[in-house]
Amino acid sequence: MSLPSTTVTVHPSFPVDEVDPRVFGGFLEHLGRAVYGGVYDPGSPLADGHGCRTDVLEALGGMHLTTMRWPGGNFASAYHWLDGIGPPGTRPVVREPAWRSAETNAFGTHEFLDLAERVGWVPMLAVNLGTGTPEEAADWVEYCNARVGTRWADRRAAEGRATPWGVPLWCLGNEMDGSWQLGHVPADEYGRRAQQAAMQMKLVDPSIETVVCGSSMVDSATYGTWDRTALEIVGEHADYISLHRYVGNMAGDLEDYLATGRALDLQIEDMAAVCRSVRASTRARRTVRLCFDEWNVWYRNFEMDGGWRQAPALLEESYDLADAVVAAQFLLSFIRHADSVKVANLAQVVNVIAPVLTRDDGVLLQTIYHPFRMIAERGTGTALQVATDGPTVDVRTNGRTPVVDAAAVLDGATLHLFAVNRSPDRAAPVRFQVPGGRITPSDGELLAGPSPDASNTWDAPAAVVPVSVDLEGVPDGVQFELPPHSVLACTVQVG
Repeated sequence: MSLPSTTVTVHPSFPVDEVDPRVFGGFLEHLGRAVYGGVYDPGSPLADGHGCRTDVLEALGGMHLTTMRWPGGNFASAYHWLDGIGPPGTRPVVREPAWRSAETNAFGTHEFLDLAERVGWVPMLAVNLGTGTPEEAADWVEYCNARVGTRWADRRAAEGRATPWGVPLWCLGNEMDGSWQLGHVPADEYGRRAQQAAMQMKLVDPSIETVVCGSSMVDSATYGTWDRTALEIVGEHADYISLHRYVGNMAGDLEDYLATGRALDLQIEDMAAVCRSVRASTRARRTVRLCFDEWNVWYRNFEMDGGWRQAPALLEESYDLADAVVAAQFLLSFIRHADSVKVANLAQVVNVIAPVLTRDDGVLLQTIYHPFRMIAERGTGTALQVATDGPTVDVRTNGRTPVVDAAAVLDGATLHLFAVNRSPDRAAPVRFQVPGGRITPSDGELLAGPSPDASNTWDAPAAVVPVSVDLEGVPDGVQFELPPHSVLACTVQVG
């Protein structure tokens, strides 16, 4: 039985803003098997000459990832970048306190930035403002971005890299509002530390952009107030404020879980409002934008204690179709809020709460891989405002929510349309309408499956994969019936 039809109206005269390609970014932390045994595995027969797994890089390339955040995460708050340079055999093996693991430092600054350069990722580094200092952060900027002729740039050249990498994005610590974070301090103290770091870093390279640590959880006691305080103190040196969000079906309420996108919209709108308020109260020349640098589904595996082992298997989540439907809603929310969300990073990309899992003989693409690829592949252009008219559902925590979630991106005469059916058990007819436009259907992909808990496994790796679909042309638009718990990405031409 189908739901009543939903009409999604878009028009080129009502743009939001350009979709920043960096919203399709990822996150690679020294946690579990994300780096060692994931991206980097020199002992594998599948490794290239740089020690990186070719099958992993091929899978990540298929996602159209644009930006990669490294080295953490909680890991960053005890990471000293000098440990990760020099001949690999001379680098210290240290106790890594965030995940209670042994860190070999075999994968350091050169390994990451050279990898990013080879595969085309925009690198995004997180400095240590937990146990580190502003001076250490500024030295790392010099090491990465300065021309030779001074101490740290010359050190880089001596290590085999004369040309600067030019890292453009720098996170001023990680989750410093959280009591679990090494070096956690109140917002005003963090703000002063971050202001000093950003000032020194931008003296080295004025072109860089900085990300101030924002609230890491929406239910924290300092949500919103932390962000305001930190931004006011960092002042003109702040370019972005970070948002983090992990979601899951902890309560076993599938209908509520599939409506998660509404909560994401509210979080983004809250933080955008804080940024506008800070600009007004401080008479700033510009508004700080949003960097959603950690987001994902995560609620099944909370194994975080590595027992001081090297590359222990931690946080290796298994994903189903419902999780993919929720992951798609993150991306649609970023598109709809293109005027404020400029950077976003799926946390993470390999093995640790990730779309890609590895074993010795290959990789497995989990369900959340596919909506990311489908949307990122089509996400270039100008986000358009969407007006959705259709059935709603009143759910436990997310309130009244449209059954169909939608977004649209216009690139010249090409219009990319995205829709999610949040219903767990009913099909949702949807009509995309462009008033006065002559619409020619082009191509479409649908991610669906027999049940919300359908998943890809090593024995059945293609149980949940996208299929090509044809959309029906109607006056001023196209229409399609979305199966329950499904994701649609399609392209049409607008006359």
